[in-house]
Amino acid sequence: MSELTQFESACIAMGWKRPAQFLQAFESTARMLGEPVTITDRHFRRWRASAPPNPKGRNWRILHAMFGVDPRELGFPGPPPSAYVSNAALFTQEGTSVDRRAFLQDSIGVAAAAGLPTPPARTATLTPGSAIGTAHVVELREGLRSLYHLDDAYGGGDVRRLARRHLSRVQRVINTAQYPETIGRQLQLLAGETAEHCGWLHYDADQQDEARRYWGEALTVATVLEDSSLAILVLASMSMQASYEGRPREGLNLARAAQYRAARYGSPVLQSLLASREARALSLMQDATAARRQLAVSIRLVEDSERGRPSPEWAAFHGQAELDYAQGLLYTETGHHGAAVQFLGAALAHQDRTYGRNRALYRLTLARSLVHAGEVDEAAKHAVESLEHLDEVESGRVTRRLGEVATLLRNVGAVSARDAADQLTGYTESRAA
Repeated sequence: MSELTQFESACIAMGWKRPAQFLQAFESTARMLGEPVTITDRHFRRWRASAPPNPKGRNWRILHAMFGVDPRELGFPGPPPSAYVSNAALFTQEGTSVDRRAFLQDSIGVAAAAGLPTPPARTATLTPGSAIGTAHVVELREGLRSLYHLDDAYGGGDVRRLARRHLSRVQRVINTAQYPETIGRQLQLLAGETAEHCGWLHYDADQQDEARRYWGEALTVATVLEDSSLAILVLASMSMQASYEGRPREGLNLARAAQYRAARYGSPVLQSLLASREARALSLMQDATAARRQLAVSIRLVEDSERGRPSPEWAAFHGQAELDYAQGLLYTETGHHGAAVQFLGAALAHQDRTYGRNRALYRLTLARSLVHAGEVDEAAKHAVESLEHLDEVESGRVTRRLGEVATLLRNVGAVSARDAADQLTGYTESRAA
């Protein structure tokens, strides 16, 4: 008997032994993600081969959501164009741990949050009154980590539905299972962190009222548990939203409240992130001098990051690309568009390809600044190139920026600008259809 491939092992662990079972799960996930994709038995057979072909972009995205991991870890050769995914580890070899397989079959995590089928004969279902231990909490946290990876790659448009289901799962465990007080605190904290992430996903989808509701829920958990780490995360997110919605004074106060709590942690990267949020708010308040000063502090803190404590996992995105982007925005708002172009170009160059949503946003923002700088042909080029990122990204913020750039280009007399505006508008209309 031939050795099982990584993909076959993963499918068996999920209970999809026959092609019909896998196809049903694939179509269910596709519908939930709003992807008009269908596959055939032939796709499944080819993916089970020892040297499987590279799935197309939308298929890659669905596989990522089904298993909650980068499909490269399932034996596929690498992401197709625009399918930027993270390096989550799963099934790196056939001998996967029994505990991990049991977790997947128990439907705790992203796959379960999506309502995908699991094999009833081998599932350790959590029923009312079930006893919960540390292993369950660890695996619930892995589910949240998988949501972070999906969001980085694809944006908050579709992932938020998975996150809401995961939050419901955690809350159901809290309300129906049996556990000691120590486990209860971990579960409550996880619920708060998941609520915060739901808020972020709705923010990215440009559903700001829902974002506020989830962040309020998360801040309540942080207050009840007296957990400063969660409070810092929520305050930082609320600061970002306040600036985005045109309330920079409130954004500044929230960033400073987070900074006050973060000072005792001694994490330069965390303090740098919060300083950049302060700089953003100051810039929107038209205090360019104070904004530049605070941004310089943020840059200096990142340069000294090796001397302090590590940053929290949620702050992993903050680095050179984020700082370049912040500087580009600062120059944009002060009317120095040539300098803004330099920093926004650097931000795009420095951005890790796993952050698909950020790359799309950075490129469109660069195109916007190029128009203002009079570099119309280059702006049109970047605007059109951004569309290859958007095939895999669902983000309300990115869609809004796309509309801004299309309008700017349409108001320019150059033929290249009008052609680019037509392509951007046509893309938006096709996605809405």
